[in-house]
Amino acid sequence: MKIEFAPRSVPLQRRLQTAAVAQWVCSFLGLAQCSTAVFIALLFTRFWLVSALYAAWWFIDREKPSKGGRRIHVFRNCVVWRYMRDYFPVTLVKTAELDPRQNYLVGFHPHGVLAAGAFINFCTEASGFSTLFPGITPHLMMLSLWFRFPFFRDYVMSGGLISSDKESASYVLQKPEGGNLLAIIVGGAQEALDARPGAFTLLLKNRKGFVRLAIQNGTPLIPAFSFGENDVFDQVKNPQGSWLRRIQHCLQQIMGISLPLFHARGIFQYSFGVIPYRRPICTVVGKPIPVQKKHKPSEEEVDQLHEKYLNELSELFEKHKAKYNVPEDSHLEFI
Repeated sequence: MKIEFAPRSVPLQRRLQTAAVAQWVCSFLGLAQCSTAVFIALLFTRFWLVSALYAAWWFIDREKPSKGGRRIHVFRNCVVWRYMRDYFPVTLVKTAELDPRQNYLVGFHPHGVLAAGAFINFCTEASGFSTLFPGITPHLMMLSLWFRFPFFRDYVMSGGLISSDKESASYVLQKPEGGNLLAIIVGGAQEALDARPGAFTLLLKNRKGFVRLAIQNGTPLIPAFSFGENDVFDQVKNPQGSWLRRIQHCLQQIMGISLPLFHARGIFQYSFGVIPYRRPICTVVGKPIPVQKKHKPSEEEVDQLHEKYLNELSELFEKHKAKYNVPEDSHLEFI
């Protein structure tokens, strides 16, 4: 393999952008484990009181990820995220106005490998979410497992991430004052195993829990498609039925998270590494689908709204795909 090194004349701006993305990738690949190791290690040093006090705080604060989280505006507006935005770059597109007196549920597609577009657009202000949608507070759901790691849980909550369970979602959607947007990456960890450049396969055909949640809370549904989300990483081939896919599926069943074997470029060379490629990501947020509230919706009612959602998502994709260099003969596939 021929290794292509970055030229020495790379502007400082581009180096800062690469550094910002590198810290983000490393934070999700190793920060949770490192934070746990630090927490345990401190118990065996003269700084044991730090871990002891944090453990007490952790116990008192244990329900916070399911109660709307704890966003920190300084964190969301940090300059690091603007560098990360410009690295790809990442953009957010609005197609309809949102009433700040209403709560909304957004289905985000596709998951991609690390959901870079979802993080930048909903967990930071780098793409101008508050400017595009004034009066709306975004929340993004994340596997509950990640909130069990000390220190790391506080890091992810700072951006607006909350745990992915029904109680957590209902807490946000039932706020009477409105102005809350809950984004769910519907395909989840399993969809990440199919994330590769040029792929438009969505794990959505039998995913109806978010639709039922919207009906139970009377919350409008909004489809959102992130063009380019699958293009920033390559992934080792793992077709259905392969030994690798079977291993990944077993690990997902045990751990709750998927382990895609991905690669892209390095920090100082362009041939191999875990730093994503510089490819644009554009998240297009569609128009709200009105939902009639019903505490116990029938299967038929859920199916009807789910079908309508699939049609709206397909229409959104077809309407905008030409702007983002998607081939005319490419269409969404639901599995």
